[in-house]
Amino acid sequence: MTENTYTNEKYPLSEVTGKIIKCALEVHKHLGNGFQEVIYQRALAIEFEIQNVAFEREFEMPLFYKSHQIGTRRVDFFVEGKVMVEIKALVKLEEVHLAQAINYLEAYKMEVGLLINFGSKSLEFKRVMNKKNQSPSINQTNQSSDSQLAKLEGGNKKPGRGAEVRIKS
Repeated sequence: MTENTYTNEKYPLSEVTGKIIKCALEVHKHLGNGFQEVIYQRALAIEFEIQNVAFEREFEMPLFYKSHQIGTRRVDFFVEGKVMVEIKALVKLEEVHLAQAINYLEAYKMEVGLLINFGSKSLEFKRVMNKKNQSPSINQTNQSSDSQLAKLEGGNKKPGRGAEVRIKS
């Protein structure tokens, strides 16, 4: 682990995802849960600016089927030209939300994404990684509380509701 408790060198683009998680935790610390997704999206954009994190909000990306463009999808945030961030404001993340994040990552041929949920009492986040020739696996759980920030180490004392997921491409 580096000095930034949100990064872990064994994960690709950990420095960028660590910055994103830090910003999301700051937003959740100030707003708590209970607002609509757009409120968290606006607040996260402000925090990105405060923390000098380069981002594009509601970044529109084309979707293809067998080399034919079939539509577009707006990703909540595209951070530092490398990481897709999908945010939610739900009481609980479900498998369908993870599947959505995985589908976007595969469709856009991106390596790393984050699924962040502001709707629960504690911020939830899942790192999603698109690794060629690897089976999907959940390797690590993470959760923060309003007063204590989660570490990206498997041995933390907080109960986990986040995960790192690896997918085939």
